[in-house]
Amino acid sequence: MGEFFGDGNILLCSKDMKILALQHSIDVRHRKLSVGLEYTQPPENGLDIFNISESDFAELGRTDLVSAKWLGRTLGLPKKYVEGIFEIAQVDPKKLGNLLTTEEIRKIFETTKKIVTDVISGNHEPVIIRNEKSEVLPLRLGTLEGEITGVDSFIEGLDIVFTENIVTKGKSVQSSASNKKVKELQTQISEQEKAIETVRERSKNITNVANSLFEMISKGIISIEDTSAHEILAINNAKLITEKGISLIVIQDEKIKINTKSPLQSIASVLFNEAKKQSAAINSIQAIKEKTEKKLEKFQSKTDSEKDLIVVSEIRKKNWYERYRWFFTSDGFLAIGGRDAASNSAVVRKHLVKKDKIFHGDIFGSPFFILKEADNAPDKSMNEVAHATVCFSRAWREGMYGVSAYWVNPEQVKKSAPSGEFLPKGSFTIEGQRNFIKSDTLRLAVGIIPLDDDYVLTCGPPEPIKKNSICYAIIEPQGIEMVDAAKKIRIEFSKLEEDITRKISIDDFVRVLPPGKSQIKEVGIGESQKPIFIDTELD
Repeated sequence: MGEFFGDGNILLCSKDMKILALQHSIDVRHRKLSVGLEYTQPPENGLDIFNISESDFAELGRTDLVSAKWLGRTLGLPKKYVEGIFEIAQVDPKKLGNLLTTEEIRKIFETTKKIVTDVISGNHEPVIIRNEKSEVLPLRLGTLEGEITGVDSFIEGLDIVFTENIVTKGKSVQSSASNKKVKELQTQISEQEKAIETVRERSKNITNVANSLFEMISKGIISIEDTSAHEILAINNAKLITEKGISLIVIQDEKIKINTKSPLQSIASVLFNEAKKQSAAINSIQAIKEKTEKKLEKFQSKTDSEKDLIVVSEIRKKNWYERYRWFFTSDGFLAIGGRDAASNSAVVRKHLVKKDKIFHGDIFGSPFFILKEADNAPDKSMNEVAHATVCFSRAWREGMYGVSAYWVNPEQVKKSAPSGEFLPKGSFTIEGQRNFIKSDTLRLAVGIIPLDDDYVLTCGPPEPIKKNSICYAIIEPQGIEMVDAAKKIRIEFSKLEEDITRKISIDDFVRVLPPGKSQIKEVGIGESQKPIFIDTELD
């Protein structure tokens, strides 16, 4: 049992309302709550809203309170509900109770009574209101501002809003470490910019003092120790000092060692060299700043990505073929392939049947692909599966173009080694004629496709993926590592279909990619917006 007033309370009671446990014990004048006692409700404050009568509202016509305040206090209603009742009744809520007409009091009563009756009978519409924050109302009352969404029940509305809040809070917690690092790097960049400006100003001042020495020469001054020389130095915010017997010119807190007996031209040369050193320091600080900016960009990207990682969603029951590599050809045929030696073996041993075609690359390190129900498969589908077989082979990782694949019928595949020979796991013997199909390019596409009233991620030849997907990314060999490529594709998909993409984990993106590095060549909107329904094969 929950009490949602005062400090709040949570109690566990037996069926005869004996308190078994509670959050807060209470001992006040009107009731006592502790373990072992019978639960009692707090005394009523005002009228029982479920049993009000028109005569109860007679007091409203005699009070000198503002009518809305009287209704709120008497029935214990929040301000928004009181305002809604007066709006529906078309009565000014600021009007004093004793100034209301009999008709106005009757309208307020009837409106209140109808709302209570509707709630009791279930004849009301709970809503979610979204503006600066989201809240749930058990019923519509008057004018509501913000985005209004109807829900089947008040509890469902609470579930939706609290879930959204939990997800938002989770994202904030998850990205807090990166946010902290971002702030640290931003502070470093700010300090580096200040340092650059300080050094630049110092170099400029030293140069000005050096130039002032030539001004001294033009005025007939021949020694830096001359009184007139000191005056010109002071004009340029510099001065001559001696520390431990060493002569120094102080310029903007920078002490530069000089020989006062040297000609002014020589001293000017010393100052110019110091100004150059200061300028060189600017380049060093700038290089450090650029590295810091790159780090900042990296962490900002990481923070943005982390915000999408937490997803609350129902776990979808996967189709049998999703444990393998798979895609639908342009003609609608299902193609499945192995990911490794174990799945290569499973694809052939469990799923190769008489009407299928089986493919393998003409290269060591190739998966087996099966085109299901392919008795009369068009050449286009055959070519697409051959292309996928090559792309998911070692050819992708090593950038080997021009590799061919071949297909054979199921009866040509022997699942055991010839007598006296050994077959590695995932390998099979092929007998008879092989039908070769050359693949000139190495290109694949990652795409999100609608499937069985949901959306799933897959990878295959560009043309069928573009046709069957709602968004796609075409990739080629080389470029960046699998995980980095997966993250980049996910970010690009989020720009196109954020709500759908955020439900697909980064692990799923990594899982569909070919082994090795990849580079993104194109990202776009696919041609499909409708679910694909197929008859799935059982194990």
